[in-house]
Amino acid sequence: MNFDRKQLSNEQLLDLYKKLLKPRLIEEKMLILIRQGKVSKWFSGIGQEAISVGVTAVLQPDEYILPMHRNLGVFTGRNIPLYRLFSQWQGKANGFTKGRDRSFHFGTQEFKIIGMISHLGPQLGVADGIALANTLKQNGKVTAVFTGEGATSEGDFHEALNVAAVWELPVLFIIENNGYGLSTPTNEQYRCTNLADKGIGYGMEAHIIDGNNILEVYTKLETIVASMRENPRPILLEFKTFRMRGHEEASGTKYVPQELMDAWALKDPVENYHNYLKNEGILTDETDDMFRAELKAEIDENYQRASAEPNIEASETDELNDVYKPYEFENIEPNSATENIRFIDAISQGLAQSMERHNNLVIMGQDIAEYGGAFKITDGFVAKFGKDRVRNTPICESAIVSAGMGLSINGYKAVIEMQFADFVSTGFNPIVNYLAKVHYRWQENADVVVRMPCGAGVQAGPFHSQTNEAWFTKTPGLKVVYPAFPYDAKGLLATAINDPNPVMFFEHKALYRSSYQEVPTDYYTLPFGKASLLREGEDVTIISFGAGVHWALETLDKNPGIKADLLDLRTLQPLDNEAIFASVKKTGKAIILQEDTLFGGIASDISAMIMEQCFEYLDGPVKRIGSLESAIPFTKALEDQYLGKGRFESALRELLAY
Repeated sequence: MNFDRKQLSNEQLLDLYKKLLKPRLIEEKMLILIRQGKVSKWFSGIGQEAISVGVTAVLQPDEYILPMHRNLGVFTGRNIPLYRLFSQWQGKANGFTKGRDRSFHFGTQEFKIIGMISHLGPQLGVADGIALANTLKQNGKVTAVFTGEGATSEGDFHEALNVAAVWELPVLFIIENNGYGLSTPTNEQYRCTNLADKGIGYGMEAHIIDGNNILEVYTKLETIVASMRENPRPILLEFKTFRMRGHEEASGTKYVPQELMDAWALKDPVENYHNYLKNEGILTDETDDMFRAELKAEIDENYQRASAEPNIEASETDELNDVYKPYEFENIEPNSATENIRFIDAISQGLAQSMERHNNLVIMGQDIAEYGGAFKITDGFVAKFGKDRVRNTPICESAIVSAGMGLSINGYKAVIEMQFADFVSTGFNPIVNYLAKVHYRWQENADVVVRMPCGAGVQAGPFHSQTNEAWFTKTPGLKVVYPAFPYDAKGLLATAINDPNPVMFFEHKALYRSSYQEVPTDYYTLPFGKASLLREGEDVTIISFGAGVHWALETLDKNPGIKADLLDLRTLQPLDNEAIFASVKKTGKAIILQEDTLFGGIASDISAMIMEQCFEYLDGPVKRIGSLESAIPFTKALEDQYLGKGRFESALRELLAY
C-alpha cells in the first residue's frame, strides 16, 4: 500500500493514527463482549475504519454527517463520550434513544450526527434537506452522507442524487463499496464497473478512492471538501474497501471465499498505516504502546461506567409522552374582517400568510413554482417569496419527504405538496418510518407538513381519487388533519405549520371550488383535537369528516324531521374522543360516515371505541358507512355507486327505526 503524506506534519500523521486505532480497539472490546453475551448485536466496521476517520477529520465540527452502522469512527471522531456509546449499545438511559433503538440508529444535534434507519435509502434525501438549509443560509457548510454499495440499488439513492444535482446541493455522497450486502456479492447487485460511474448520469462529479488508505482518504477529501465550500455542488465518492466481519456478528462470513478474505487482510487500514509510520520513524513502539494503553484504559473505564448504570425501567407514561414533541398551541384569534372565499382560496391564503410569518418555511412540490401547482394553490408565490422557498421538485416523492426531514433537522420548516394524495405511496417509507418515529427514537422533531389533495367525486379514477387517511392514522407519531370547510382549512393549516410534529393535511379536491364560507382575512389558528358540532339533536349522532360532512348535511336538509348531532371531526389524530362520547351518551345512537373503503378505516376504530366506552348508553348498533371494497372507478355511474354517499340515508333511517 502506497502512502503519500503530502504536506501533513508528523503530528497530523500521528493524530490520524490515534483516530484509526480508537474504533479498532473499541471493536475488539465489543467482539469480546458479544462472545460473553453482554451485548446483543454488533455491526463491525473492522477493515473500513479509514473512511469514517478520514471523512470526519476533514469536516468541521458543525457540519452534519449521516453515517451508517459500520461507521464507529464517525462517532469517536466527533469525540462522543464513550460511556454514552456503551450506554446506547446496552440500551441504557445515558444512550441516545432511551433504550428504544440500538446500535447507531440515532442522531445527536450536539455532535451534528444524524444516524440511519434500517430502511437505508431515506438518509440520502435527509442529507439533501440538510444541505438545502445550508444553501439557504449561505453558510458554506458541507454535508456528508454514507451508504453502502447495496443501497445504491434503492430508488432513494437515485432520487437523492438527482435532487442534489438539480439543486446544486453541497452533499458528499459516500459509497462504502465493501464487497457484499448481507451475503450477496457485488456481481449480483450491479453491472457497472464502478459505482462512481452512476454519478455521470446525474451530471455529478465522482471519484474512486482507496478506502483502506487513510492518507489517500484524508488528503483527497481535504481538497474535495475545500472545493465544495468554495463552489457548492454534490460529489459522489466510491470508496473501495472490504467487510472483514459478517453483516452482523451472528451471520459470520462463511459465504466469502477464503482467498478473498486473505487478500483483503493484507490491506488492513490500521496495520498498514501502523507499519508505514514505524518505517518512516514517525511512530515508535513505545509511543504505540502508550497510545494503546491510554485508549484501552479509556474504553474500559467508560464501559464500566455504562455497565454500572441501572437498566431502564419501563414507564408507559414516558413512552407515550415521547411519541410527539410537546407543543403548546398558540391561539391566535381571527380578525373581524372576513370575505366569502372557496376552500382552495383558504388553503392558498393560509399558506401565504404562514410563509410571511415564518421566514424559515420552505414549500416543495411538483409544478408548484411558476405554474402554481396542479390546483393553482401556489399561483403567484414565486413572485412573493422567491424560488428558494417555493421549489419545484423532480418527480421523486420519497427524496422530497426525506429532504423535508433534513430541512427540519437544520432549522427550517417544510410544507410538501403531494400533487395528488394517491402519489404519497411512493413517499410512504420516510413518512411512516422516519418522520413518524424520529421524536420517539431520539427526541428530534420533524417539522414537516405533507399536503394531500384527495378524494373522489371528480371522476379522476383509481390513481387520483383516493382518500387514504387510514394509512396514517394507524401510525403513531403522525398527526392527521382533514377539514371540511374553508374556515377550518385555513386555521388548521396555520396550526399544522406551527406544530413541530409531522402533519398529514388532507384537502378534498371536490371541495376546493364548491365549498364557500366567510373566512377571516388575517392569520389565525385553530386547535387540533377539537371536533365541530354542526347540528344538534336528540335522535342520533352522525360522525364524519371531509366530504362526508357535506353529504350528511345534505341528508339532514332533505329530512328536517331527523334531529341529529352532526360532528365534524376536523382532525383524526388527535381525535376528539370527548366530543364523540358526550354526543353518543346523549343520543344513544351513532352512525359514522367516511369516504374511504369501510374495512380497516377510521370508522371501525371509532365504532369500537364507542362500543367500549358507551355501550350501556346505546339504543342500537353502531353503524358504519363507507365506500365499496374496490378501487375507485372513473365513470360517474360507477363512482356514484362506489361512494357511501348514496347508501347513507337508508342506513341512517334503519338505525333510527331500530
